[in-house]
Amino acid sequence: MVAAEDKAADKPEIGNHEKGSWYAFWGWNRGYYSNSDVRFKGDNYDFTLKGLTASDRPTAIGIDPYLNPLDMTLPQTNFKVGYFFKDNYAISFGVDHMKYIMDQEQIAILDGYVNVGSEHDGVYDNASFNLGQYNEDGDVSFLAFEHSDGLNYINVEINNFDELYAFTPNFRASRVFGVGVGFLLPRTNATLLKNERHDDFHLSGWGTHMKAGLELSYSKYFFRSEIKMGYIDMPDIRTTKFTADSASQHFTFTELNFLFGRYF
Repeated sequence: MVAAEDKAADKPEIGNHEKGSWYAFWGWNRGYYSNSDVRFKGDNYDFTLKGLTASDRPTAIGIDPYLNPLDMTLPQTNFKVGYFFKDNYAISFGVDHMKYIMDQEQIAILDGYVNVGSEHDGVYDNASFNLGQYNEDGDVSFLAFEHSDGLNYINVEINNFDELYAFTPNFRASRVFGVGVGFLLPRTNATLLKNERHDDFHLSGWGTHMKAGLELSYSKYFFRSEIKMGYIDMPDIRTTKFTADSASQHFTFTELNFLFGRYF
């Protein structure tokens, strides 16, 4: 009996990360993207923009929309729920709502052909091309391309937690490592070669990632900061209302997450 009690006393305290517990969090992110070659193809065109640069689009910090229940999904957000299937090991599922905006004022390399009856018709052999061209109405004349209503990365993760230090029985610091995989359901906002703007959700590809983070918890509540690095491949991006028109691209990303949640 005494030996059993001594063994229990020697067992490290797991805290919130014990088997059977679960958690949920909400937070916000910043995204950084590698240059990407994007191929656009349709009935009368097939070209690639090489070395395309893009940025995220963070919403200005303020109570509205960040804490407005009606507008909380407008910024770049993260939501996940997780379950501990083993002490210190959890599986989680959720969505990283990132934003990917092609930098409009850039010179890209254009390779391919356009034959749609526009001022851009021609054959291009790795030619320098200014994407910041506008027509007489002030609209983009060649291309506007952004996953701005969501570069929505819906993913599942396996996470490992390890307590670093217990400041008090309730206030603890832990590190988090994780790997994940998922699919991309972007709502791509594209205006291509004078076609009507297209903006619908479409299953476009897949992604994978790894991450590391630091968690500070007080009782059942926690704040977590993460850095996530991954790869996204989207071979089927919708660009217009016509199914013959599509785009494809792949790139790496770095994501910084700032998360608030609770254990249950």
